[in-house]
Amino acid sequence: MYTHQKNYISAGAPAGKATGALIMLHGRGGSAADILGLAGELKNVNEFAVYAPQASKNSWYPHSFMAPDASNQPALNSALEVIGKVVEEILAAGIPAERIFFLGFSQGACLTLEYIARNAMRYGGAVAFTGGLIGEELNKSNYRGSFAGTPVLITTGDPDPHVPLARVEASVQQLQEQNANVKLQVYKGRPHTILRDELKLADEWVFGAQPPVL
Repeated sequence: MYTHQKNYISAGAPAGKATGALIMLHGRGGSAADILGLAGELKNVNEFAVYAPQASKNSWYPHSFMAPDASNQPALNSALEVIGKVVEEILAAGIPAERIFFLGFSQGACLTLEYIARNAMRYGGAVAFTGGLIGEELNKSNYRGSFAGTPVLITTGDPDPHVPLARVEASVQQLQEQNANVKLQVYKGRPHTILRDELKLADEWVFGAQPPVL
């Protein structure tokens, strides 16, 4: 089994001058450089500081996101800790939680949803391109806090070879119970990829959203 270190590549504006921060999580077999490349397709993150953590062995956890929890440990908890450390670094740089955004694809989308549900608060927003909450069954005791209306976009294909629609829908319900403003977009027959339409929707609906009045 394996664990992760806080190892990321960054792009965009310096944290001290950025209007927000975006944490991007790659999928299984992908890389930080791969997912970071998507930032160039999102016009509304041009003034953000962008962070793309790199998983050990290019995988955040070894088995399916719906495998028994123990089979994905200690990698899963280690991956969640890495995200937490990046969030702490962003906060220390002076960017508040309500201007921190998340984006993940596939395994990275699952990890994105799992992290924010376990640490719910008013974030800038989150995008999960084909993912759901992690576990053989959803353990509601893991999820705490209120999103206070944080916009969360979840997109998926139907059917998808890795992510059942039923789990996506259960994840939407859980996030809504934590007061997230969730938008689910299902693409019939879409392969396991990210469509340009999904990027456009994320750019407009999440990254183009007006910041909250605090």
